[in-house]
Amino acid sequence: MRRTSASLVAGALVAALAWASNPSSTAVALEPSAGVADLTQDLNQILSDSRLTIARAGVVVKSAATGEELYATDAGKLLTPASNTKLFTSAAAVDTLGLDYRFPTTVLSAGRKVGSALTGDLVLRGTGDPTMLAEDYDALAAKVAGAGVKVVTGRLVADDTWFDSQRLGNDWSWDDETAYYAAPISALTASPDRDYDAGSVIVSVAADGDKVKVSTTPETGYLKIVNKATVGSETDVLIERQHATRTVVITGTVKDPYQEWVAVDDPTAYVSSLFRGALARHGVKVLGPTVTGAAPEGAAELAKHESMTLGELLVPFLKLSNNIHAEILTKAMGRKVANQGTWSAGLKVSTDFAKANGVQVINMRDGSGLSRRDGFSPGSIVQLLTAVRNKPWFKTWYEALPIAGNAERFVGGTLRSRMRNTPAANNVHAKTGSLTGVTSLSGYATSAEGEPLIFSIMLNQFLSSSPKDIEDKIAIRLAQFSRTNPTADATQLRATDQGAASDLECSWLKPAEC
Repeated sequence: MRRTSASLVAGALVAALAWASNPSSTAVALEPSAGVADLTQDLNQILSDSRLTIARAGVVVKSAATGEELYATDAGKLLTPASNTKLFTSAAAVDTLGLDYRFPTTVLSAGRKVGSALTGDLVLRGTGDPTMLAEDYDALAAKVAGAGVKVVTGRLVADDTWFDSQRLGNDWSWDDETAYYAAPISALTASPDRDYDAGSVIVSVAADGDKVKVSTTPETGYLKIVNKATVGSETDVLIERQHATRTVVITGTVKDPYQEWVAVDDPTAYVSSLFRGALARHGVKVLGPTVTGAAPEGAAELAKHESMTLGELLVPFLKLSNNIHAEILTKAMGRKVANQGTWSAGLKVSTDFAKANGVQVINMRDGSGLSRRDGFSPGSIVQLLTAVRNKPWFKTWYEALPIAGNAERFVGGTLRSRMRNTPAANNVHAKTGSLTGVTSLSGYATSAEGEPLIFSIMLNQFLSSSPKDIEDKIAIRLAQFSRTNPTADATQLRATDQGAASDLECSWLKPAEC
């Protein structure tokens, strides 16, 4: 277990007390002090970094206790948020669907049971559950067998009509089509692991004598594997699905085991193959082909699986910045509010929620932030973060945000390696965001005097190395903020042992880095 200093424990306790109090309470306004001027000077110095000379930087800091704006630069400028978009999606989803919302997956009989035969179709119907594993489909198949069904004379019907047929988000880059973080969206999908990377399969390679052995998690024959890799003196291997196909080509050399998360081309077809195989293992033979379509009216339920609650899903979603969760929740909101499981309907729900909570500058093209046409201002993000403090679900949502410097993967999340051994560790709760030339960090910090602060940092169009350390310096400075006592010079704000701030948040860097 990592040893924690007394100062960090004290800081975490102060932060917990500050944010666990009634979010609607307002402290007595404090007189402007030299501490605010000190903060302004230090943040200006941090933002004078040469990497930002040709870039765009928007920063807003606000006191949640007094409502006072402590610092602002380009507060109203429209900037690319990357995964800070998930702040809006997750808040709207919790408010719209509720913390207790679950995704059901059902097996339905569209025929009549005669002895051990089902004379008709067997229907697998999904509603977008991103937490479904191969073992969950196996459990559904076991329930079908347990109901006494041994033969299905009709077809296996995959009903993914809860969502529309648009698989990829608006403006997503074509070269991300095979990447697990841009997997196709379907109401029937499956994850290979308990990070719940829906719509993907883990492809693993290992040296086996003089040959390279390939395996998948879960085991599946859905993908066509073309193995051109050879055993070598180092592992330098490329595992890549060819665009718009099921073919995964493996090239290079393998010494040590290596694995890659690969998006499938069609989640519905992939899930259908998993379920059909599971039925066969449990002694249920389906005579007809696998097709897609809607379950007929009056189809009888044979088996059902329900996901964890949305309140529980917030942890892998926000801690690990899961893009697919964001898009599934977007379509789920559209289905709930407008009976349309589409991006357009769901994005309207998110946008309407944001505007109803005072957000002025907003352009949402997807739920995750993969689109480079997503746009928010740092002032709008701070407005959202301020408004949601009054929501009954705020505490659960706040705790699901990544926590700076906490090494526990499902606590620190995408901030687990950042700001360690600083006043921000176990203090700052914030959402990261990363695209090439884009980084953002927005959330909450507690000052050295226990004052709750809200901030948004958005850095766009930089060309050199990632300026994530600038975000860290600002967050650390906020944790040090005092209205009465001077703070160390800004050049000393970054501790020598904070952990590396890589160019991309760890949600993009499977598997070891996150």
